[in-house]
Amino acid sequence: MAHYNTVLHQLLSLVPRHDFDSLVKRFEGDRYTKKFTAWSQFSVLLFGQAGGKTSLRDIQNALTVQSNHFYHLGLPKTIARTTIAEANARIDWRIYQELFYTLQRRCQTLAPRHKFKFKNPLFSIDSTTIELCLGAFPWSRYSKQRGAIKMHYGLDHAGHIPVFLTVTGAARSDVAVASRHWPIIPDSINCLDRGYIDFAWFRRINDEGAFFVVRPRANMLYKVAGQHDLPRNKAVLADLKIEMVERHTRQKYSGPLRLISYYDAEGDRCFQFMTNNFKLAAFTIAEIYKARWQIEAFFKWIKQNLKIKSFLGTSPNAVLTQVWVAMCYVLLLAYIKFQAKCSHSLFYLHRVVGQTILARLSLLDLMHLNARRLERVRCQDPQLCLQL
Repeated sequence: MAHYNTVLHQLLSLVPRHDFDSLVKRFEGDRYTKKFTAWSQFSVLLFGQAGGKTSLRDIQNALTVQSNHFYHLGLPKTIARTTIAEANARIDWRIYQELFYTLQRRCQTLAPRHKFKFKNPLFSIDSTTIELCLGAFPWSRYSKQRGAIKMHYGLDHAGHIPVFLTVTGAARSDVAVASRHWPIIPDSINCLDRGYIDFAWFRRINDEGAFFVVRPRANMLYKVAGQHDLPRNKAVLADLKIEMVERHTRQKYSGPLRLISYYDAEGDRCFQFMTNNFKLAAFTIAEIYKARWQIEAFFKWIKQNLKIKSFLGTSPNAVLTQVWVAMCYVLLLAYIKFQAKCSHSLFYLHRVVGQTILARLSLLDLMHLNARRLERVRCQDPQLCLQL
């Protein structure tokens, strides 16, 4: 019978340890540390994310019961919740931010291409707000009675993995963050909602040789400079070439734009889309914006399944550490999915890993098990059975 390490150990082995140690040294993560290092913190928080642990006491109890599995993980035999809390407040969260981008670059090399026929890279940009209790997190105040943080996120439709992430206060403008931090890739198509309308930023995207697709505001003033031939698809009501009329807007963006009117029969609604791409078909532009809702589905998934709404600490460092470790966990699942060429969703993989996190099973074999076979394997494992 083949011998396997635990699923958690196999998951941690996918993290490039040399890069991780370099980041720890760069940000002095192990300064004044005797036993509970940055790697120990990452292992424990990853265990909490995969296992769905909601509190420090929950993690401590689970680690105490499963202490016989720690010898191959390099963790101390006993881990107190105060030790985890102290590490969350002390070890720099930027270690895990840089680790996220290291894992993201590796995942991108394995990600399958998007579903569209064109070869341009396709990205969607949006943000989501995570509400926080103002009494416990006073530093997160953005109104008199409310506290929150905001995750600004870029989704790569090739593999549906995060390509960009930054966390700010909830009052921070979406377009201000995107125009300052979003990396513009030449020939890419960037799908946005109305909150990202900034014609100065649009001009920079256009000058970099990239494209944008956005829904225009209802009060936008423009003049029609030309018209494309309507395609055979009757859902496209108009395909116009327009120019801005307002003086301040023309100073920011003086070039022509394309305005497409589209009728959605399923929702019985009409939509307008504005873009600087004059080559793709009007129906394709509409489908690109429709695909933007995948980022909304991703936000819903991470809020429902990852521990980024209830936090293990109240300091900004503890909150950001937990958010970045959660996103690193998402990339590890995506990397396994791409490597194993698994057809299951990330939600299914998360459930499988969560149920078998300390089982001695092959991680790659788990990716191809259905629910019944997985339950049978778990029941046959003597280490997972209660011995009376």
